Amino acid sequence: MTGGPVHGTWEPEPATRWEDAFLTGNGHHGALVFGDPNADRVIVTHHTLVRPDGDDGHRRPPALAAELPALQDRLLAGDTTAAEAFTDGRPLQWVRPFHPAFQLRLNRPSGNTHAPYRRSVDFTTGETTATCSTWTSRVFVSRADDVIVQHVTAPDLTLDLSLDARLPGAPAGLGVGHGTVLTPEGALLSLRARYPGSDLAYTGVTLIAVTGGTTRLVPPGVLVEGATEVLLLTRVRRHTGDLDVVAESRALRDLRGLHDLRDLPDGPTYDALLDRHLARHRTAYDRVTLDLAADPAERLLPGSELLDRPTSAALLERLFAAGRYHLLSASGLFPPRLTGLWTGDWNTAWSGAFTTNANLNLQTASAAAAALPEVTEAHAALVHRQFPHWRDNARAIFGARGVVAPSHTDGESGHTYHFSREYPLHLWTAGADWLLKPLVDHDETRGARDPRTTAALAEVALFYEDFLTRTDPDGHLVVVPSYSPENRPANAGWGTLDAAMDLSAARHALLTAADHHPEHADRWRALADRVRPHRINADGALAEWAWPGLEDTYDHRHLSHLYGVWPLDEITPYDTPDLARAAHRALARRGAENDSAHGHLHHALIAARLRDGGRVADALAQVLGGDFFHASLMSAHYPHRDVYNADAAHALPAVLIEMLVQSTPGRLVLLPALPASCPQGELRGVRTRFGAELDLTWTPDGRATALLRPRRTHRVELRTSSGAEPLDLVAGQDRVISVTTR
Repeated sequence: MTGGPVHGTWEPEPATRWEDAFLTGNGHHGALVFGDPNADRVIVTHHTLVRPDGDDGHRRPPALAAELPALQDRLLAGDTTAAEAFTDGRPLQWVRPFHPAFQLRLNRPSGNTHAPYRRSVDFTTGETTATCSTWTSRVFVSRADDVIVQHVTAPDLTLDLSLDARLPGAPAGLGVGHGTVLTPEGALLSLRARYPGSDLAYTGVTLIAVTGGTTRLVPPGVLVEGATEVLLLTRVRRHTGDLDVVAESRALRDLRGLHDLRDLPDGPTYDALLDRHLARHRTAYDRVTLDLAADPAERLLPGSELLDRPTSAALLERLFAAGRYHLLSASGLFPPRLTGLWTGDWNTAWSGAFTTNANLNLQTASAAAAALPEVTEAHAALVHRQFPHWRDNARAIFGARGVVAPSHTDGESGHTYHFSREYPLHLWTAGADWLLKPLVDHDETRGARDPRTTAALAEVALFYEDFLTRTDPDGHLVVVPSYSPENRPANAGWGTLDAAMDLSAARHALLTAADHHPEHADRWRALADRVRPHRINADGALAEWAWPGLEDTYDHRHLSHLYGVWPLDEITPYDTPDLARAAHRALARRGAENDSAHGHLHHALIAARLRDGGRVADALAQVLGGDFFHASLMSAHYPHRDVYNADAAHALPAVLIEMLVQSTPGRLVLLPALPASCPQGELRGVRTRFGAELDLTWTPDGRATALLRPRRTHRVELRTSSGAEPLDLVAGQDRVISVTTR
């Protein structure tokens, strides 16, 4: 293939909406860059910025354990609405909302409005660039130095620079203070914002290094005149009390020896800072690439124009690349939020939370296969940081040892306190298993077990030991209460019995813990064997609730009941063909409800596991043709770019990989769900769960070649359109496989 896909995107005009601003980030700091040569703006974000509300006393799990036995009795006796009273009476309480910090404003006298203009973002470097005539601005967020770096150049450059907290939705009582001082290299700007009614605040500090010209104070900022280049280094900190701005400025000067930029022979050290960043960012980004043999002319189009061609292979290539770039850029201190790491508005939908009953899980789904351990490490940091709170949830709500994960978290608290009658999320017990599954996949991929994951799996098993105490007349353990996010039976309340997701999670958690803890293996495997099997309903579909008599509600955005198909390997066309057919029937009957992007891509992931390339293509078409993507190539939750949301942007790479390559520790599946719209391509660098790196090439004549580079000696089962055969791999010896695509 010639040319190759473009690892970036561009636009011929500056952004006028923050949703269209190009994005850069390092998993701690984020930046939304407008790229306006005359009135540029860079909105600064940070993963820690969530707004306190002074109501911490209610941010605890409800103490309901004493009432649990009575609830279980009523549900088992047939009271279908009993769970609606299982509450401590509190109103629905959202987690603390994520918000932006401030915007860095860079105003200059209007130049030639007819001069050629271009703004772009390079996914391989994380660098956004805007150019207009002789003016150039470059911005990136360093993974090495945790700083936002901006470099502006132009002959006889005049810039009015300031930090501005006035962003949409900012609370009226936000206490904002500015600091501006001249320094030997230029100036130092600071902005402190104290939350209303709280001792919490955040402070942004920008060090301005000026080459040539003059710098003078024009509060709340500075005016630079006659310069040739300006370097800006920005950080933001959330804190109590007051931040030591002097210490922060000293830390910024210490970056790469910036003690006195005027004395450096080559001027500001933008390139040196970028090189340090590239050693981490480019190394990660370059591990995996996808080439779909797209039209070279379409590859050169600006993103907004390419989005108008939803059937273009060039669009899929670019969204795959952008999805990996944004996912990497949003992951560090935490994994991505509902908005990734970015927002330009204090009123973030659903609090800009980490939603763990589908959204976070879908966004990070490609991490292991797409060779982004940085994402998994961020995910693990969130999980392990919150484990003490998960223990509180298990004790308070269920009176059990072990852990129960919340369905929503702001990143600070792992307590379950976001629930209501219509969303009884405090009844959901499958979350810990789903959140630990990517960590197990990561360990399988790298061939080593993280002791933290091993310990965590034991705590999930302990929860099920204490929780699974009720049985049905046949002796099966009953999950009661049970909840299938975010659906309800057609003939019962939301909280009920034996949701398919809960059954799959309980079995998987116990069996995975047994595999990691041989000293408890017999006990936990025996418990898993007693969990009720799945039920096939009268429609021939896998029932969302296995308890007899509970009727399915098909039109819903979530596909929680097919958790056993994806991300688990419990239900497969190879090992459990009857259940796989029932799961496929359930998938076929599922409606899209409100057209949420996550619902369409969740559908595609399950369809890929069930070898249905047509359904994968249909689900992708809904997203690509539904106007879900902004010019930034960040996505929306609903069609017509309604509600800024990272689900589609981050989940799409996982869909494209799953339709081409799937793996377990003992199986490799090649081209299980290749859509007709992708007749040719090359996927390079994918990691498998049996410890091999894989390159896959396929051609329109139905031939495909896979190159495996195993790190472990292993026998796996190879599955292709021709059937199954054993595949012996030897560590360090490349293996080439030729197969057919149909």
